[in-house]
Amino acid sequence: MAADGKNATATLTDNTTGKSWDFPILEGTVGPRVIDVRKLYAETGMFTYDPGFTSTGSCESAITYIDGDQGVLMHRGYKIEELAEQSNFLEVCYLLLHGELPDKAQMKSFEKNITYHTMLHEQMMYFFRGFRRDSHPMAIMCGVVGALSAFYHDSTDIRDPHQRMVAQHRLIAKMPTIASMAFKYSIGQPFVYPRNDLSYAENFLYMTFAVPAEEYKVSPVMARAMDRIFILHADHEQNASTSTVRIAGSSGANPFACIAAGIASLWGPAHGGANEAVLNMLMEIGHKDKIPEFLARAKDKDDPFRLMGFGHRVYKNYDPRAKVLRQSAYEVLEELGDSNDPLLELAMELEKIALEDPYFVEKKLFPNVDFYSGIILKAMGFPTSMFTVLFALARTVGWVAQWTEMIEDPQQKISRPRQLYKGYTERAYKPLDQRG
Repeated sequence: MAADGKNATATLTDNTTGKSWDFPILEGTVGPRVIDVRKLYAETGMFTYDPGFTSTGSCESAITYIDGDQGVLMHRGYKIEELAEQSNFLEVCYLLLHGELPDKAQMKSFEKNITYHTMLHEQMMYFFRGFRRDSHPMAIMCGVVGALSAFYHDSTDIRDPHQRMVAQHRLIAKMPTIASMAFKYSIGQPFVYPRNDLSYAENFLYMTFAVPAEEYKVSPVMARAMDRIFILHADHEQNASTSTVRIAGSSGANPFACIAAGIASLWGPAHGGANEAVLNMLMEIGHKDKIPEFLARAKDKDDPFRLMGFGHRVYKNYDPRAKVLRQSAYEVLEELGDSNDPLLELAMELEKIALEDPYFVEKKLFPNVDFYSGIILKAMGFPTSMFTVLFALARTVGWVAQWTEMIEDPQQKISRPRQLYKGYTERAYKPLDQRG
């Protein structure tokens, strides 16, 4: 491997032929260097083999940086802990979309644009009624978001920067309305329309939990916790759903279709459904006295039980988002007068024991963001069927920012992964009457 600054290269040698090829090494502003293999097939006639793309950089991006070994998550250079403590969700949205924090005038204009796009086209109400009364809210989300392109034709031309901006604002603004309506529809309650005098998080809680029969007052503690959850889930680099949005967008699909594809990907239990799995696990354990038994099961490779909410595919250290949510969990339960919640006590004890257990320490199985978010959402009154919906609501801004970055990237091409073919070689076709 040659390394002389910008001319650094990596050499690939085929031991069967003795041939060698040099490929450039690229450096980002921070993080691991990457080997540029764009000309690999043209020069060698070979592809790389990387199931899950875990060692493959699929794009250039300036939005989010993660250092899993150090437990670092940054948006546009700002640490997630700092944003969660000092910022608010709409300011983080602006940061992700534009690359810089807004000044007062920019923030006021952005807040107005989002606030006045929260209403849905009234004809979409008929679309909701087409779903079964017991439809899962995520199923409704997939369908309704995909249908936005049928109602907002003036923001589907991806070549027009103004239309892209309008689509960004519409998606961020309307997602809480769609999410709350999906919830209301699933429980048979009337839709509650948005209010322009409320903040983003307040408005969502109001549309979700208010009923026409009585006044609903949004708790500042609940609104702050909701806003913080939105911030912590806003973007997470090239995860499965974000990659899905980019792949769909690489074909030139409209932004609403791309985000619907992201929602579908997020629905998988290995991605957006993990916090629901944590809650189910805690209920299965049931009591602090049973923790040693379940820890022993988690260590047994022949036992199907898995300790949910610990470890992360990227983070090999304490998930920085989990630290923030741990405090939020206490704040929410104290506000509700239920600071002695048995699930939280169980979670705290499980966290303590697991962090001291040599097996989990050695494997760096630290609590992740899902460990606490499920407990908070349950305490706030959300059913588990809404957990992934809230994830999708928050992640929409990350999807939109990543989609926009991809569209504006001059190196962008339609995504087309290759494969290692292991099937039959050419075979002769036999007529049906000749097959034995």
